[in-house]
Amino acid sequence: MATLTTPDLLRRVPLFEQLSDTQAVSLMGALEKKRFKRSARLVEAGKQSNMLFVILSGTAHVVVANDSGKEVVLATLGVGDCIGEMSLLDNQPHSATVITATQVDALVLTREGFNSCILHNTHMAVAVMRGLVRRLRKVNQKVASLALFSVFGRVARYVLEMAEETEGGKLIVKKKISHAAIAREVGASREMVSKALKDFDSQGFICKMDNGMLAITERRSKARP
Repeated sequence: MATLTTPDLLRRVPLFEQLSDTQAVSLMGALEKKRFKRSARLVEAGKQSNMLFVILSGTAHVVVANDSGKEVVLATLGVGDCIGEMSLLDNQPHSATVITATQVDALVLTREGFNSCILHNTHMAVAVMRGLVRRLRKVNQKVASLALFSVFGRVARYVLEMAEETEGGKLIVKKKISHAAIAREVGASREMVSKALKDFDSQGFICKMDNGMLAITERRSKARP
């Protein structure tokens, strides 16, 4: 990963692409590039970090938990996504915890640097708002899925969302995902996820390929409640 030592390199980050040379040079002094190991907590629900994180590589999960410790993944963030902007905007504690799913490289911006950018750069303010709206839409879809679909329906939707269409028109889930990870994504127990996948396999909706990938052979289960 290239070191962000020039305004041109900084503007390759979507959030900062509209900065002028003067703004970019000024901002670079307030930015720090950091690397986080897998399972690191970037922000924690109920606390304030006073930092904005912009992901340069890797992925992170937005997680909420109940009093008994059961966790649900609200969203998965990737390259270009921001973390911590809501708390910086309303000066309130974080509403969710963000945990790295892989090794993550990120730019870290202080509250002072963030406020200065937002006040003096309309494009950046709009980019932050669009990012928030995009994530809100995804959360709304997640909440609707939890409310309207059974565990089987939620697992089916998740598997379909993870699938990629090949040149031959087949739907393949190339990424290996544990049953525990799926359970966190759909708000169910690992046992129920295992039962759902076993049921899909026995009915011929999915099948495991020799290379470990998952092939989807039937799509009608996507909307089953």
